[in-house]
Amino acid sequence: MPGVYRYFDASDALLYVGKAINLKRRVSSYFQKDHGGTRIGHMVGKIVRMETTVVRSEAEALLLENNLIKTQHPKYNILFRDDKSYPYLKITGMAIHDGDMRTPPSQCYPRVAYYRGATDKRQRYFGPYPNAWAVKETILLLQKVFRLRTCEDSIFSNRTRPCLLYQIKRCSAPCVDHISPEDYAADVAHAEAMLRGETDTLLKTLEARMMAHSDKLEFEQAADIRNQIKALASMLHQQSIETIDDRDVDMLAVQVQGGKACVNLAMVRGGRHLGDRAYFPVHVEDSAAIASMEEAEEAEDQAGGQTRVAPPAKTVEQRVLEAFVAQHYLQVAPPPVLVVSVALEPALLEALSQQTGTRIAAVSQPREERRVWLEMAQKNAQLQLARLLAEEGSQQARTRALVEALDLPQDDIDQLTIECFDISHTSGENTQASCVVFHHHKMQSSEYRRYKIEGITGGDDYAAMRQVLTRRYSKVAEAQRDAGGAELGKGAARLPDIVLIDGGKGQVGVAREVFTELGLDLSRIVGVEKGEGRKVGLEELVFCDGRDKVYLGRDSAALMLVAQIRDEAHRFAITGMRAARAKVRVGGSRLEDIPGVGPKKRARLLQRFGGVRGVEEAGVDDLMTVDGISAALAEDIYKALH
Repeated sequence: MPGVYRYFDASDALLYVGKAINLKRRVSSYFQKDHGGTRIGHMVGKIVRMETTVVRSEAEALLLENNLIKTQHPKYNILFRDDKSYPYLKITGMAIHDGDMRTPPSQCYPRVAYYRGATDKRQRYFGPYPNAWAVKETILLLQKVFRLRTCEDSIFSNRTRPCLLYQIKRCSAPCVDHISPEDYAADVAHAEAMLRGETDTLLKTLEARMMAHSDKLEFEQAADIRNQIKALASMLHQQSIETIDDRDVDMLAVQVQGGKACVNLAMVRGGRHLGDRAYFPVHVEDSAAIASMEEAEEAEDQAGGQTRVAPPAKTVEQRVLEAFVAQHYLQVAPPPVLVVSVALEPALLEALSQQTGTRIAAVSQPREERRVWLEMAQKNAQLQLARLLAEEGSQQARTRALVEALDLPQDDIDQLTIECFDISHTSGENTQASCVVFHHHKMQSSEYRRYKIEGITGGDDYAAMRQVLTRRYSKVAEAQRDAGGAELGKGAARLPDIVLIDGGKGQVGVAREVFTELGLDLSRIVGVEKGEGRKVGLEELVFCDGRDKVYLGRDSAALMLVAQIRDEAHRFAITGMRAARAKVRVGGSRLEDIPGVGPKKRARLLQRFGGVRGVEEAGVDDLMTVDGISAALAEDIYKALH
């Protein structure tokens, strides 16, 4: 009876997700033996309840297991975290309408664009691409070879003369009819053929068109097509895989070292190498130890007391790569061929094939071109893992140096938590405070917070700092009072080990007043004071509990960490302030926020005035010329944007 089981701890946090061919036997095996102080023993000691789900097949169990791992983030499974969706290259509209003068000009002349999000059948999508850079490079290539437009429809519909892209031969200027709809549609079709990898057919078609123009003595048109052929041939020489069967392939290489792992994914689409992306899983060692135990017991059960040759145990590399394939292709459609550095379990490939409805093959010992590309992926995986280990090593050294400089306990520097505050405003207006968080040797962007400061005199940074510290730590003080000196429960607000203030005695004095009022530990406050001449590297640490200033030294690893955290707080505050300022500059509102302006009216406004800036600059009388905009609504729009 195959199925999936889940273990939970006392706080109802998910510990582990596993699958089994015989669900009852697998679950009972965890509790029939004494696992001692092993990783498995630590996990079993935390289990207070479990859940099981029975499925019809091993393939179904495999898919469910990895879907749960991907969405619920258990503590003891190999987990790949990547919240970003993959980008696509989009060609607007459907091919059937290309060049059709009965459609709107923006549809008659399709646009090529960068896109990230859900796809639909009303547009044409190519990809996915490993990163935004790969999409933008491809768009640039299409501009060079086929001169397709990239401008927004609102701009395209309101142009009266060609833009700069036409002057530098990156666009054929369909906005002012410098190219016929038929010829532009042909360029779009050729671009699609290139993106699909149909390069041989495309080159022959272009050569035939060039010769036809030449025979008609249309030498300028022939020269344009000749330039297309040269640009296309140059691109193919640099990026194409010569084997026709390898139009869509993913190259997957895995490296494991020092308890860390890296999977490097190199994408080939339409015969072009689009680039690669590195993934770094967590919980590798814990999950590998548990999986090894499970496989050993399963082999023992299958033997049934008989003497059989047990299958070779999976390596950590195999486990990591299989976890990546199972989790990654839950959201991204796999190509028909995966070229991998280690062999994959047949059941995994079968599950993927069932999910996609197409046969997925994996090649672990490739030849010729495939071998070259896999070796490149392996080299990139090695480099990325070495970089990660070097960065983590240097970050740990910086954390340890700061702990030593501040004479903090060194029992568990991995848990050292630092929160840093900075104030930013525009000439006293739009004051914002930022709080960034550092722990486990890296910045934790998901825990960053911005605070809108109100009710103070413009430009009063001390009042702004007092307000943000009070708002941030009042709940901490309340939790400590409720605990009455006892240890705080799990999930309760806690005071960080260091509260880093970007400022000298004045800012630190404000922090001391707030902490005194709240009854918090003053020794946690550390100010970063500019040195002589405000030069970088001469900063000093200022305290409010009677300690003398500390000068760390220009080349100090501790100062590097302090500067890194402070600069991140400053960057985060600046970006928030600029966003608020930009909103003020367009009247503190957006078209979407104005009552009475729905999608259709908004589209008409943008098309009529060429964008939001044009709508903002329009007067009431101008706004009334748009279909559906009454005098009263025009007044409302004008007031909202001014």
